[in-house]
Amino acid sequence: MIVAIDGPAGAGKSTVARRLAEHLRFRYLDTGAMYRALTLLALERGISLEDGERMAELAEEAPVELGTDGKVGIDGTDVTRAIREPRIDRAVPIVARHQPVRRVMRRRQHELAEAGDAVIEGRDIGTVVAPEAEVKVYLVADPAERARRRQAERPGIGADALATDLKLRDESDAAQMQPAHDARLIDTTELTVDDVVGRIEELVRARLVGATKTA
Repeated sequence: MIVAIDGPAGAGKSTVARRLAEHLRFRYLDTGAMYRALTLLALERGISLEDGERMAELAEEAPVELGTDGKVGIDGTDVTRAIREPRIDRAVPIVARHQPVRRVMRRRQHELAEAGDAVIEGRDIGTVVAPEAEVKVYLVADPAERARRRQAERPGIGADALATDLKLRDESDAAQMQPAHDARLIDTTELTVDDVVGRIEELVRARLVGATKTA
């Protein structure tokens, strides 16, 4: 089974997806981390982030590795912590908007999803990456709450700067932030992580029961 979790930055995708994967004993695949890892490698190699074709070539040359423990690797290096630095936050939207890069990444994401039993989170998961996912969820939250969550994750960045970054990120990601027609919308603004995970687990159980009845 594939569970697809979409939504904008700060809606709770990563935290919810990780905990859900633990509960279900599924693999956790963070597609956003793949773009972050590619961005970091390009910066370290001095490659222009604006060069979409060269960035796509780099993505082909150095496939991102996603471990079952949440570790992220690229070019033989563990970059799990480095990809969460503020400089990557600012740069990754540039890389993610290149269609040649997205095509390479989507092929890689399809490969990772083919093994089944995974919780996949990111943008355009339910519409493009895994449209066949048995359970699709789209998380949203009030902009102020999203900014508060991001500040808790990155205390070294001012609230105003984070709010501006989120606004710019939303504008950049607008094309990839459309929920699938069959996705369940969940507003996480006033919900705890466990509340959200519980609601998605109910959807998973319902789908499993339905599959059993039709088998």
